[in-house]
Amino acid sequence: MKSKIVTFAAIMVLGMLSIPILGAQERKPDHHQYKLIEIGTFGGPNSYFTFITQTLNAHGTAAGFADTVTAVNHPFCLIDCFASHTFLWKDGVVTDLGSLPNEIGFTGPNGINARGVVAGSSFNGGFDPALGLPYFDAVVFKDGQVIDLGTFGGPLSYSAAINDRDQVVGFALNSTPDSFDLGDSCENYPMPTQMRAFIWKDGVKKDMGTLGGTDSCALFINDKGQATGVSFTDSIVNSTSGLPTIHPFLWDGETMEDLGSLGGTLAFANGVNRRGQIAGASTLAGDQTFDAFVWDEGRLTDLGNLGGSFLEVVGFNDAGELVGQALLPDNVTFHAFAVRKGKKIFDLGTLDNNPCSHAIHSNSKGQIVGYSDDCSGNSSLGFLWEDGRMLDLNTLVVANKSGLTLTVGISINDRGEITAQGALPNGDQRAVVLIPCDSENSDSEGCEDETATAIRQVPTSNKVFATMRQLPTWPRRGRFHFPQNTAGPGH
Repeated sequence: MKSKIVTFAAIMVLGMLSIPILGAQERKPDHHQYKLIEIGTFGGPNSYFTFITQTLNAHGTAAGFADTVTAVNHPFCLIDCFASHTFLWKDGVVTDLGSLPNEIGFTGPNGINARGVVAGSSFNGGFDPALGLPYFDAVVFKDGQVIDLGTFGGPLSYSAAINDRDQVVGFALNSTPDSFDLGDSCENYPMPTQMRAFIWKDGVKKDMGTLGGTDSCALFINDKGQATGVSFTDSIVNSTSGLPTIHPFLWDGETMEDLGSLGGTLAFANGVNRRGQIAGASTLAGDQTFDAFVWDEGRLTDLGNLGGSFLEVVGFNDAGELVGQALLPDNVTFHAFAVRKGKKIFDLGTLDNNPCSHAIHSNSKGQIVGYSDDCSGNSSLGFLWEDGRMLDLNTLVVANKSGLTLTVGISINDRGEITAQGALPNGDQRAVVLIPCDSENSDSEGCEDETATAIRQVPTSNKVFATMRQLPTWPRRGRFHFPQNTAGPGH
C-alpha cells in the first residue's frame, strides 16, 4: 500500500481514454431528451467532474474542477500537468473557488450541499520526504473563502462529505507513526501517520476516535448529522487480508457504533441516507467473496452479489436503493447492479457491444447513471438506466455542437439533471451538465430540436489507461476498489 504512486491527474478518469469520431445519426426520440451544457476551463485544457459523494445538488448547482493556465512539473504530474481549481456551476455561471496559497494550486471538490457550500481538498504545499508526493488539507469553500480545516498534528487531512447543515466529515492525520495503513479504504494514498475520523462544524473539528484500532475515517454524513466510515477494530493482523479487521461504523453525534460484517474481516461503508440506513460491502467468512449489505436499525442484511468474488457499492440514495458494480461468475467481467428497497440484487446489463458496465449514482425516482466499456477502459459510454433499459447518454442529447462523446454519467438529481464527463475529438476533457428538455425547459436554447445526435467512438490504445488504472482517483468517490485487470479507477 505504501508503494502506490498517486497523481492528481488520476482524478480525471475514463473520459480521457477514448477519442470520439464524428458520425452523427438522427433517430426519433422515445425517452427524455437533454440539452448539453459544456463547462469550460480556467485557461487550461480540461475540466472534470469526479466520482464523489455529490457533484450536483437538488437545485441543479454543480461542483467540479478545471485546469488553469499554470503548468506544473512535480512527481505526481504524469498526465495532466496543470494546476486545477474547484469550480461552482450555477445557472450557467462558473465561479473559480480558488485554493490554499501555495505554489501548486490544486484543489478538488468532494461534495456540495443544498446551499452550494462545497467541501473539498487543496494541496497545502507540503511533500512526503520519501516519495515526493504532495500533501493536502481538508477545506470548505464558503462565502468566497477557502477555509482550511487543518490536521490533528500530522501532514494532511481530507474532507469526504458535507451535509445541508454545513457539517463536514473526513479524516485528519496526527503525529503518531502508523504501523498499518487504512488509506486504501478511505483515500487511496500512502499515509505516513495515524488517521482519525473527524466531524467539523462552525470552525470546530472533533476527533471521532476509533473502534479500537489505530485508524479511522469518516466518509459520509446525512442531514441529521449521522456519519459513517470505517475503522480498524484492533491491531491484530489477519492472515487472509494482511490487515487488522476493518468494520464500518455509525456516528450518532457522541459515540462510534461498530456495525460488524457479514462474517469476514473486511467491511466498508459506502453511504448513509436520511433514514440512517447504511449501505456497503463486506467479505464473507474467509475473505474470499464480497457481498453487498444494508444496515438498518441494528440489523445487517446480506444482499448478495452477481456470482463473482468482488463487488463495490458506489451509490446509495434516500429511497434505500444502492447501486454499484460486481464481478460476474467469470471473475473478469464487471456489470452494473442495483438493489431496490432491500430486494434481491439485479444486473443492469451493458451498452451496445461493451461487455462491462459500472453504476455510479441513482436518484429517488429510480434513474441510474454510470458507464459501460470494453472492460479495459476503452470505448467508454455514459449511460442512463430507467424503465428497465440502459440508454446511451449520447443518443439522448438534442444538440451536440462540439462533438463531445459522453463517456461517464456521474450523478443525477431528482429533477433528472445529470453531471457527466465528456471527451472532445482532440482528447481534451470536459465537465458536462445535462438538462432534461421537459415542460419547463422545452423552449429553452438547446431544446428546440426534436431529434437527438448520437456521437460514436472507436476503441483506442490502452496505454494511457494502463497507467491510470494503477493510480487511485483523488478525491475518491465511493472508495473504488477495482482489481488490476478490470476497468475503472482503482488499485
